[in-house]
Amino acid sequence: MVLSRWALGLLGSAASVLAAPATYGNGTQYQSHPDRLAAVQEAFDRSWDAYYTYAFPNDGLIPLEKTYINDLGGWGASAVDAFSTALIMNDEKVIKQILDFIPKIDFDHANYTSSISLFETTIRYLGAHDLLTGPYKAMAEDESAVSAVLDQAIHLADLLSVAFDTPTGIPINNLDWEPPRPKNESTNGIATIGTLVLEWVRLSDKTGQEKYGKLAEKGEAYLLNPQPQNIGEPFPGLLGTDVSVANGSFVSSQGSWGGGDDSFYEYLIKMYVYDTARYDTYKDRWIAAVDSSIKYLPSHPSTREDLTFLAAWYNSTTLKYQSQHLACFNGGNIILGGLVLNRPDYIEFGLELVNGCHGTYIGTATGIGPEVFNWQDSKTAANATNNPAPPANQSAFYQESGFWIPAGAEYYDLRPEVIESYYYAYRATGDSKYQDWAWDAFLRINATCSVGDVGFSGIKNVNVPGGGGFLDHQESFWFAEVLKYSYLIQAEEAPWQVSADHDNQWVFNTEAHPVKVVGTPI
Repeated sequence: MVLSRWALGLLGSAASVLAAPATYGNGTQYQSHPDRLAAVQEAFDRSWDAYYTYAFPNDGLIPLEKTYINDLGGWGASAVDAFSTALIMNDEKVIKQILDFIPKIDFDHANYTSSISLFETTIRYLGAHDLLTGPYKAMAEDESAVSAVLDQAIHLADLLSVAFDTPTGIPINNLDWEPPRPKNESTNGIATIGTLVLEWVRLSDKTGQEKYGKLAEKGEAYLLNPQPQNIGEPFPGLLGTDVSVANGSFVSSQGSWGGGDDSFYEYLIKMYVYDTARYDTYKDRWIAAVDSSIKYLPSHPSTREDLTFLAAWYNSTTLKYQSQHLACFNGGNIILGGLVLNRPDYIEFGLELVNGCHGTYIGTATGIGPEVFNWQDSKTAANATNNPAPPANQSAFYQESGFWIPAGAEYYDLRPEVIESYYYAYRATGDSKYQDWAWDAFLRINATCSVGDVGFSGIKNVNVPGGGGFLDHQESFWFAEVLKYSYLIQAEEAPWQVSADHDNQWVFNTEAHPVKVVGTPI
């Protein structure tokens, strides 16, 4: 089989094999598709109307039962997650409903099943206020409504601050409430430590109160200088997952670009986009992580060497040929860094990863990717303990698609990461095929995950025609991410669109809420 460009580069000198890299930016042209925008808008409005009818002001909709769930504090997570998307869509009815609601949220009291997550709360409730205080300020009927959104974020941050009251300043992620207090946990993960800095620093910058940013930066510092290095940093820039809250040392060396680790890497480059003057060190750490990912982690399935995936690692540097839908943001993140740093090589590698994740969509019966997928590496011995063959009942599927789906991971719960990466690929290249890929994914999701006029739900099995039944949950990030990226990739130019010309005015947090970049005009 023909090796991919990056596979060839890893076998020898890339300079001797690769053609001159493409140039990105310099007036990249984009095309808007009003018909597609209208379809995404319709899905948003249908989802919102169902939520507002059957679940508001609770966190999420249970569409089949026409009821609600409170799994994120009971503070109306779906409404808050829908806010910035409604603003971008100019959906005045929904904007007014959410804007009327946010000042009434009672953060002093919570309705939850097990705990309040510092991470999940931060990325939603502390990340959604910038558009309203900038280009969409006119959407509010009076100034007090605008101020109330930021005031609520400040009040919530004050309540959440107890999470950082540890010997190291590394926060404990899970909290009990009324009053807020950390649970008795000895470790935290790099994603739940490292995915706070953008929102907490932005809150400091908007309020002039340095305390918020300093809290998040203190925990982050242990991830920028991982100790002990042989456990904390098995590859240069690539870390283990779990860190001791008591002393800041790493206690595990396994990791990936997937769940538990993912958005730590995502935020390193996004903090540099946010403020290039203050966060140059974060950029350097991101470069180290990406360089190691390119050097050590690329893997090509034995049956489809045209696909590129990033392996996970365990027992320090032993690779595991498994990835996740969650990890499929990696192509988009590496493309973003390539644009910002003027590194076409990063963009090219990111595009290869986007193509690999596209393969996990078009290879299934529904045209939607699974939660987890495995493959057999083409260069590792087929009898190696870390490189097993697919189960017999998936051998034919693996032969054709280049991956198989482990038992229990066949579901799709409205995750955004693949469409998110299509978005970055399109913004970098202007190539309409990425719009078409995103449109196809949206159509497949719309056909398979729709619960009629009661919104959308995850499905049980992406590799069964029709999806194998509903999971019966419309996740809040459906509003914030899937519908936003599906809309933005088909939309006209706007200041919050990712720029290929190295002049970004906004950066999206991990929940896809746009955050204003420091030093750019409102």
